[in-house]
Amino acid sequence: MNNGRSLETSRIVDGVSVPAFFYGTAWKEERTKALTEAALANGFRAIDTANQRRHYFEAAVGEGLGSLAREAIFLQTKFTYARGQDHRKPYDVDADVATQVVQSMDSSLAHLGTPYLDSFLLHGPSAGTGISDDDREVWRTMGELQRAGKTRLLGVSNVSVEQLDLLIDVAGAVGAAKPSFVQNRCYARTGWDREVRALCRARGIAYQGFSLLTANRTEIASPELGSIARRTGRTLPQVVFRFAMQVGMIPLTGTSSPAHMREDLGCVEFDLSPADIASIERVGESR
Repeated sequence: MNNGRSLETSRIVDGVSVPAFFYGTAWKEERTKALTEAALANGFRAIDTANQRRHYFEAAVGEGLGSLAREAIFLQTKFTYARGQDHRKPYDVDADVATQVVQSMDSSLAHLGTPYLDSFLLHGPSAGTGISDDDREVWRTMGELQRAGKTRLLGVSNVSVEQLDLLIDVAGAVGAAKPSFVQNRCYARTGWDREVRALCRARGIAYQGFSLLTANRTEIASPELGSIARRTGRTLPQVVFRFAMQVGMIPLTGTSSPAHMREDLGCVEFDLSPADIASIERVGESR
């Protein structure tokens, strides 16, 4: 049911139109090209990848982009530190981190067959706590790449609220833009990453939530979500993705099923009630 509402297919982030739902290409390996093609054929217009061959196949994403006009697709990729890579690193491991960022960017542009990215993310700070000198240099270099037109927006993934707060300050200190995006694995048991999302709202940063289904299997199987799904006539994934959108997230899905791709995109066609939202917000904390 549409309920007479207009479909939310995009939002504006720091002056850039960004699709409301991303397709994530992690862990697809030899299926990456075909699944990228399927995601685009079934309506996705934002593709998330990373120049990290350990978990992504960025070059195969590029092969799967097909003949759609470049401006019709939002392309997001990431710079990953050496500790997150395997032996197939996209840069000279003996170079300084600024050079590594530039080499990673150049490699990503070649893989994806594009002169620019829509979003370039730091694939997690260099350590589990704090912001290091390497993080400062990486962000400074990312800012230079943005000013050079290599990417429209910048972001960071796998970040704590303390690290995000520090990175916002670092961005100003090194003359780079603050993050436009945070991309985090989103756990219901933490109030759906409540603290990070709150800081994002306060600082005008868009929040991308991934592993919304796989990180929350117990919560999704709860009676509360089952009741909402039955009453709305929607699938459990649709309910979760719609909840994510209504609380301000940009959700990512990595489904390998074309049928589920279509179903997941259908989450924009209905609204959850305030009571439904409140129930889903509480479901992780009660388990």
